[in-house]
Amino acid sequence: MDYLVRRKTNCVLNKISSPTYKVNVGVGQGSTLSPILSALYLLLFLYILENCLKNLNIPVSLISFIDDGLIISQNKSIDISNSQLFCSYNTLTRLLIKFRLTIEHTKTETFYFNRSHEMFNLPLLDLSSIGGPILHPKDSWKYLGFIFNRKLTFHQHIDFYLNKAISMVKCMKLFGNSSQGINPIQKCLLYRCCILPIVLYRFQLWFYNKAPLLYHMKILGKMQRRATIWILGAFRTLPIEGIEAIADLIPIKFHLQKLTSRSQLRSAALLENHLIRTLMDNLYNVHNKPTPHSINTLTKHQKTIVKGHLIDLNNKLFGIFPSFSPLNPELNLGSRIVDVFSD
Repeated sequence: MDYLVRRKTNCVLNKISSPTYKVNVGVGQGSTLSPILSALYLLLFLYILENCLKNLNIPVSLISFIDDGLIISQNKSIDISNSQLFCSYNTLTRLLIKFRLTIEHTKTETFYFNRSHEMFNLPLLDLSSIGGPILHPKDSWKYLGFIFNRKLTFHQHIDFYLNKAISMVKCMKLFGNSSQGINPIQKCLLYRCCILPIVLYRFQLWFYNKAPLLYHMKILGKMQRRATIWILGAFRTLPIEGIEAIADLIPIKFHLQKLTSRSQLRSAALLENHLIRTLMDNLYNVHNKPTPHSINTLTKHQKTIVKGHLIDLNNKLFGIFPSFSPLNPELNLGSRIVDVFSD
């Protein structure tokens, strides 16, 4: 979206307006100013779009990351979901034209999530009547660096980043071997700083309590075994537990548990009005109202069924640790504990 190209503007200061002039300079891609200006410009557009969809009684949700938008429709029938997406896309296109913006139809994609374990035929989403393309459902969907499949197993996600990590391990072999070049301590440091952050990118998507981790742990163990053999220059027939101990590397599953605990504790330092905190079941915060998607709206039975990193985070912060209000009057400076049974 070129939100400044071929447009006119003027400046207003103290009710004094300047003449209009052409704005033929935009903000380059990657500039730090680009997302700020884009958010300011699209804020009113998204507000109007949500109200239009609400007035038309189209139950969809909107998510926007700068100029990358997402329309979410939830329904047990795929045909009803397609009709809701069709109406939403039509409303979106017309509103963009009024804002003098264009939509790239070639980048439009559709993707379906389904809980069923059976095979099912996905219909096409025909948007040609409103100037859009004919969308064919894909087997996987990449959004903001995350790769989703229909069952949310994240096998494609971890395979993609694992291949990147293994390629980097192979390239690091050029740095040296056991007789010359970098020593094992430096190799271990490279592995921890360069390889693990890549392969474990957003591991909270698939590493949580009661999640099926057999596939993930198997391929991650192979990756760490290959890296450990390169670090020590050891034989391939050696057991993984022994060479991991010599290389000062903990097993990958324990490393994930450590990172998970740290990320959960880090969330405790967030402000009460943070998006993550508003989704959790904080009974001690009476100032913020629970959102419609918060854990507080679930029943006890639903809480036992729902799985995910947010559920584990909620149980960690409000199920194990005692919670208290940091702004309670009893915590003011100068307050002291008084012993009423002093000797």
